[in-house]
Amino acid sequence: MTWDSMQSWASEWLVRPLFSLAGTEVTLLSLVTFVAILLVTLVISWTVKRSVERALGVRLGEREGTRDAILRLVHYVVLLIGFGIALQTVGINMNALFAAGAVFAVAIGFAMQNVVQNFVAGVILLVERSIKAGDILEVDGTVVKVVAMGIRTTVVRTWWDEELIMPNSILSQSVVKNYTFRDEKFRLRIVVGVTYGSDMKKVMRVLAEAAGAMPWRLPELEPRVLLLEFGSSSVDFGVSVAVNKPWQQREFMSELRQAIWFAFQEAGITIAFPQVDVHFDPPIVDAVERIAKPAAVA
Repeated sequence: MTWDSMQSWASEWLVRPLFSLAGTEVTLLSLVTFVAILLVTLVISWTVKRSVERALGVRLGEREGTRDAILRLVHYVVLLIGFGIALQTVGINMNALFAAGAVFAVAIGFAMQNVVQNFVAGVILLVERSIKAGDILEVDGTVVKVVAMGIRTTVVRTWWDEELIMPNSILSQSVVKNYTFRDEKFRLRIVVGVTYGSDMKKVMRVLAEAAGAMPWRLPELEPRVLLLEFGSSSVDFGVSVAVNKPWQQREFMSELRQAIWFAFQEAGITIAFPQVDVHFDPPIVDAVERIAKPAAVA
């Protein structure tokens, strides 16, 4: 086989149509070009991310969550642009492709609506930056720390060192308490009930002293003691203490409860517990007494 024949054979295979997509014949050459453009896009994306990361590292400092969100958005934008250029380069009309795949896209959309929902939620979270890596959240009563944010899911860690993979739609559509949204200051609260015979002024004074003696509280914000409710078996008081370490609130609440327990013991204050008074009608009382008398005589 001569060199000219080899060139002719190679050219024939490169330009031979393999299949048709949206009215455009796809050849081996166009596929190679498509893959090459995608590889170049990945290289450009990596280069741009490195440049943006260096630039943001100076401006944002320790705000890793913000920097990570911006880098992810840059990555996805560059990939989207490169993918569009690759399709146009091989001769595929994007409008025709979208029109041809409209029905198929609707069917896939119904089948993957949760995935699409989480994807859109992830983009919203990355753009808004209301939640970022390192934040302390309370979701459905569970306190977690954000480890990493993805475009579809977010990885969080619980107090028990368990890692949970949480769909982004939960974070974007539910009421989420973010302890570190603007700053880390907040008030942790506990409720304690005392008996109705207690000296209420003494109770409030002891609670304020116990809360004020906590070494980890913020000194610029005084503790608050409020009478919350006259319960069925107790008078309920609420104690709140300002702190700036939300991830340690479980340990802080334990220490505060212990301090209140010992302070109440020293002050002679009784912590109430559920009690039920049972009253019998007179005929029942008489019957019980008559039954008890023979037993007492025996």
